[in-house]
Amino acid sequence: MLKRIVIAALALILAAIIAGAGWYFRPWSPYSPASIRAMDDPDAYPQTFQRMDSILPARPIAATAPAPLPRAVAPLALSYGWMGEEKTLETYLEEADVIGLTVLRDGVVTAQAFRLGAGPETRFTSWSVAKTIIAVLIAKAMEDGLIDSLDDPAGQYAPQFAGTDYGAVSLRHLLMMSAGVDFNEEYSPERRSDVRPLFFNAFILGRDVDAMVGEITSNRAPGEDTHYVSPNSHVLSAVVRAVYDAPLAEIVARELWGPLGMTAEASWLQNVAGDRGVPIGYCCLQATSEDYARFGQFLLQDGVWDGNRLLPEGFVEMASAPNAPFQEPGATPYPGRGYGLHVWVPEDYDGEFYAAGVFGQFIWVDRRRGVVIALNSGDPGFAARFAESTAVLRAIAAHAAPLAQATATLEPPVDGEDGIEP
Repeated sequence: MLKRIVIAALALILAAIIAGAGWYFRPWSPYSPASIRAMDDPDAYPQTFQRMDSILPARPIAATAPAPLPRAVAPLALSYGWMGEEKTLETYLEEADVIGLTVLRDGVVTAQAFRLGAGPETRFTSWSVAKTIIAVLIAKAMEDGLIDSLDDPAGQYAPQFAGTDYGAVSLRHLLMMSAGVDFNEEYSPERRSDVRPLFFNAFILGRDVDAMVGEITSNRAPGEDTHYVSPNSHVLSAVVRAVYDAPLAEIVARELWGPLGMTAEASWLQNVAGDRGVPIGYCCLQATSEDYARFGQFLLQDGVWDGNRLLPEGFVEMASAPNAPFQEPGATPYPGRGYGLHVWVPEDYDGEFYAAGVFGQFIWVDRRRGVVIALNSGDPGFAARFAESTAVLRAIAAHAAPLAQATATLEPPVDGEDGIEP
């Protein structure tokens, strides 16, 4: 009798192990918890960040009216001073595991570099660079008359957040990263983190990201400090989905990718495959290096493209500068940088601003020089390298357009002849 009980118990344990292994590895599915957890390997970041939409469910973003940028590509060989020594750009690209780089000057592609298996057609993941895309879609919805004011609460537009702490926060405070919520944006697996469970539970467990974010509570009033947390951007993405009444990928395709003439299909990750998937609104756009740069050029041109104003006049200027004293560089908890409306500004900024993502993703805009730089990396040491990355981006901009020359080229066009407003 005892022997039969032991055998039955062992059989149940074995069945549970087999079922658990099946769930974890899912040989019948292109997406599995095992492949998702493999993304935690820092050594594989440069390759992983080139194929995120093959590891995780994604929705395509069509490029319906491709219009390649003019090109005058030349080798980009430069050096920069760092910590008392002179370093070459090539050394930085190697140390920072850079996989894609595109430089525009006055809307012309002047330099490109691809490494570690990447190329012009590679779709690089954006991580939090996508937050700036979401902010621009909020501005586009304002221009289209779908949002009345940035001071409206998020729950007014995104009903799934009505009655939650997030639903009462204004769009402005969400954009400022000043929502007053209790959330820990820690990326290291060795430390307590709220953002890692938010990310992995969406994909491994297929949990609804809207529902998870709706559970987050406030611990202080909005508008008091800069507290950078990804759920703020996700709530804004839900507002975008609601006011346009469409999936996020379709909105991006219709409102940005088509009008800007993006040349390659992109994608946006979502928690599960198919129409019931919820897009991860705080990250997770995949696009080519050149299309990221084109988006930066759009910001440089104050939201005007081909003579058409797509964003409210002055929005980019407002977004790319601190909107409160606590957003200034030196006042935020983030050394060497300040914040605007889902846009970063560097220390001693003078016409410079940028979108940034974890592990070394950047869209750098230098208004005075008319230069845009798109940089994608798979750099596990990005945090320690952040100040150096700023120095490198500034060196590339200065090399691409010395200020004396740029001053002449940035004069307002005659009668908007090139479709670019100053």
